Amino acid sequence: MPMSLLEQLKAVTVVVADTGDIHSIRKFTPRDATTNPSLITAAAQMPEYQDVVRAALDWARREVPKGASREDICRLAVDRLAVEFGLRILQIVPGRVSTEVDARLSHDTQKMIEKARFLIKLYEAAGAKRERILIKIASTWEGIRAAGQLEKEGIHCNLTLLFGMHQAVACAEAGVTLISPFVGRILDWYLKDTGRTEYDPEEDPGVVSVTKIYNYYKKHGYRTEVMGASFRNVGEILELAGCDLLTIAPKLLSELASYGGELERKLDPRTAETLPIEKIHVDEKTFGEMHEKDRMAREKLAEGIDGFTKAQVSLEAMLLEKFMGDTSNAARDLFRVFDLDGDGFITREEWAGTDAVFDALDVNGDGRITPEEMGAGLGAAFRLPEASHS
Repeated sequence: MPMSLLEQLKAVTVVVADTGDIHSIRKFTPRDATTNPSLITAAAQMPEYQDVVRAALDWARREVPKGASREDICRLAVDRLAVEFGLRILQIVPGRVSTEVDARLSHDTQKMIEKARFLIKLYEAAGAKRERILIKIASTWEGIRAAGQLEKEGIHCNLTLLFGMHQAVACAEAGVTLISPFVGRILDWYLKDTGRTEYDPEEDPGVVSVTKIYNYYKKHGYRTEVMGASFRNVGEILELAGCDLLTIAPKLLSELASYGGELERKLDPRTAETLPIEKIHVDEKTFGEMHEKDRMAREKLAEGIDGFTKAQVSLEAMLLEKFMGDTSNAARDLFRVFDLDGDGFITREEWAGTDAVFDALDVNGDGRITPEEMGAGLGAAFRLPEASHS
């Protein structure tokens, strides 16, 4: 029986499921997975996890200094919940789980380092090995510096919201474990900026960007892994066959699993080594200059940090409601956080958070989340197994 495109892709690329849906994780058998504030918000509203939420809040109440505010308790509880759900995912995947550092710290190197150390401490106290944890940090200059220090301490990092070559080079020079360039979000920006409705896969700006980064890394012998993320169509994925890792949403995984034909490997380290690619050095001054000139990277990084921050704030607000004993407004308030223009719909651009969660909530696949979809989707799309630890 002929192999599907997905089976062939797995032979040349590590496939990661871009989802928090445990059913999809089991179905597509990815190596790695992730947690994020949107996923935790969804799961934390499910009846079967109220004991986990209460335990996190009780733990945070005990851990905060005397006289701390309710908001301080909820911020600490978010960290605890992120680790709790990360531990559950580690029971399913054979590889690694990524856990985010609060996006509001994205321009404070020392606070990101402290938060990462704290998250790793929580994981290790629960018996998880740090080799299986990736700390997800935004690819600001400050974030890259934090990651460089953490890597020296044996804390591995996933640099996210990466859109420009200057970010990629700085990450490689800092020795980070993995980067996640966002293919689809780059395409989104160019479609909006140019007024075009589509690009051929080989000309897709996101594909071109990741190909350039991959070839640069392999040409110059960097060990940092490249994980293409945020795909809009199968064509983008096929053009990046051979990339170190690709994180793919369940819908596109299903398409790949149903397609036959022969997969052509497009990215190969042996080919990259033969390319005439000049090596550059990116220090803080160069990073700032290149970032200022790259309008797409500058706008998408800022937008992404804003989106991740909103998801974090929403989760804290939900926990505060639970702390106060009122959970009636959680879904409604989460919707309002992202419905920026107040038109009653959340578009992908407004969401600005995690693509996998948007796709899970966009039940009819029309590119917009309604209040009804938000209310029905929270929790229902995310089924996590119970952890065996206490």
